[in-house]
Amino acid sequence: MKDPSRSSTSPSIISEDVIINGHSHEDDNPFAEYMWMENEEEFNRQAIAFVLEQFLFFAQIEEELWEEEFIERCFQEMLEEEEEHEWFIPARDLPQTMDQIQDQFNDLVISDSSSLEDLVVKSNLNPNAKEFVPGVKYLNI
Repeated sequence: MKDPSRSSTSPSIISEDVIINGHSHEDDNPFAEYMWMENEEEFNRQAIAFVLEQFLFFAQIEEELWEEEFIERCFQEMLEEEEEHEWFIPARDLPQTMDQIQDQFNDLVISDSSSLEDLVVKSNLNPNAKEFVPGVKYLNI
């Protein structure tokens, strides 16, 4: 029986093509794997610039999210405030007929006549004063 790992379709191995530790035998420099360290400072600068760019991008997104949340909260508070207060609605609050107007007028009672006399007696107004007419200058003669 044949071993499946040794199929006839696999290419033949030539000793010159064997790669050990990622390098072929033809590499003359044994430190080729570490040559990237030659430009380590430039690599670090690029990495820091990339990280800083990403940080600023995410900070901007976070700020936009905070602004959206703030606007949403303000809008929600405004809606809650409108619900709390009873607003003037003309269709509901204004009388529709003359009878309703008369009823409201009858409900406006200032006071009885005895308190009205007390109000006149305690008043500081001059009952003999001329009637005020806007736009007319009065001369003291």
